[in-house]
Amino acid sequence: MALPKIKQDATEARLSALDLPEGGWSARARGEALARVRAMGLPGARDEYWKYTRPDTLVGAEAPQAAVFDADEMPVFDAVDRLKIVFVDGVFDADLSDDLALEGVEIDRLAEARDIHWAQDLYGVLEAKGQSPVERPLAALNTAFASDGLLIRVTQTPSKPISLVYHHRSEVSDAILHHVVKVEAGAQMTLLENGPAAARFNKCMEVDLADTARLHHVRTQGRDHERRAATHIFARLGTESVFKTFTLTVNGVLTRNEVVVEFTGDDAVAHVAGACMGDGDFHHDDTVFITHDAVNCESRQVFKKVLRNGAVGVFQGKILVKPGAQKTDGYQISQSLLLDEDSQFLAKPELEIYADDVACSHGSTSGAIDDEGLFYLRARGVPRGLAEDLMTIAFIAEAVQEIEDEGLQEEIVGRVEAWLARRRS
Repeated sequence: MALPKIKQDATEARLSALDLPEGGWSARARGEALARVRAMGLPGARDEYWKYTRPDTLVGAEAPQAAVFDADEMPVFDAVDRLKIVFVDGVFDADLSDDLALEGVEIDRLAEARDIHWAQDLYGVLEAKGQSPVERPLAALNTAFASDGLLIRVTQTPSKPISLVYHHRSEVSDAILHHVVKVEAGAQMTLLENGPAAARFNKCMEVDLADTARLHHVRTQGRDHERRAATHIFARLGTESVFKTFTLTVNGVLTRNEVVVEFTGDDAVAHVAGACMGDGDFHHDDTVFITHDAVNCESRQVFKKVLRNGAVGVFQGKILVKPGAQKTDGYQISQSLLLDEDSQFLAKPELEIYADDVACSHGSTSGAIDDEGLFYLRARGVPRGLAEDLMTIAFIAEAVQEIEDEGLQEEIVGRVEAWLARRRS
């Protein structure tokens, strides 16, 4: 079926503004991804999975401007002993990065990996699989045109986390990064991400977990940058593997985070969680699709959004249980705390189940700060502003507790407290 002309023209305009990397082991995957983009067309406001979020500024031929902002607080994760890898406006910066050598881990740059590489069996593969039953054209665009990124293979458990830091230095920057992470059997790693990255940012991460592998992923997105970002995580889980990801988003004009998880091995666990703090011109969209195709697997989706001054939050989450995926335990909760009457939370939770021995549930709520709880704190001498902040932190606690490392939990709560303090002043 041919694309509508308006969508075809918009897609070609975006493609013509990009340079397709040529040659090398990724050439075939890039060519196939480009064909997918042209067949699907870039997303428009009428597309079902974009009806709550306008994709215009994510797909336009020219990147919108975003002011460069210097934070006056300590950078995220700086207190953590980590291997730091820095990208500036989507380009690896060797001077700001640590030496990429780390015991138990192989790290290569996508832009420099030559000849036959282990990532050849993964690059674009999980993204392509994740296009069904829901099309994700921005992810295919990423696979085709990503100019940089990391290829990380974990063979043994490293002594410290790997930390990806993104800096935004140009008011007009259009960054496309693609990471591939492969964790071998029995190994585990913690992966950290933080920073605004670019004026417009398209990032894709493909994660392949072998049997008994574990990956813990924690990221923070921006502070007060006028960023527009679309991110995708595609994860494939083997037998008894564990994948846990948490994202804190603070401000930004438009953020769309998609997570696609597929259980292919029995007794695996996937937790996908997030919290966002939005004020004013803020639109935040979490879209999650989890496919259970194995026995006795557990998935959790926990999302909390705090919105004020007209901010908008979106959650679209689906659990698909295929025939034969017995003993599935699927849990999904999305909640918003609206700090005024101008903000809005739009939720679309879904369950699709084709097995009869499962325990799946979903729920979504939206509301204001509890008056009784507020009265309780104020009656004990807590000022109103501080009382509201304490209740806000308590509201997002369920999502933050999905982070296994208590030190990282404290780091995230500290960022939330700083956001709330700035709004009190």
